[in-house]
Amino acid sequence: MKSLETLKKEILADGVIDAAEVIEIQQVIYADGKIEQDEADFLFELNDAVSGQKNHQAWQDLFVKAISSFVLDDEGSNGDIDEDEAAYLLEQIQGDGQLDANERALLVHLKKTLGSLPKELNDLLN
Repeated sequence: MKSLETLKKEILADGVIDAAEVIEIQQVIYADGKIEQDEADFLFELNDAVSGQKNHQAWQDLFVKAISSFVLDDEGSNGDIDEDEAAYLLEQIQGDGQLDANERALLVHLKKTLGSLPKELNDLLN
């Protein structure tokens, strides 16, 4: 199995995520059945690097599903976004100075799933 760094270099060689790369990313990040911090960081780094490109639609779906799983399917605050998770999401989303389509889709999905978002995340949607 490739390391996250190796996979990131290969994917970013052309700056676009295609369907085959989405499948490969999914296989690597879900190898142990759950999304860990380093894998979530990896997804945000990839997303920032390819934002605005003509990526395959499955990339957005995977990004939203995986990051949602990272914040909602954890032991500490299962099914909710705690303060640390809200701060993490805010830092990652604001890290490149823009709210891109995938990050917006993530926030919309989380809001729909939970019914509401912590104020600082909800403010990003306005």
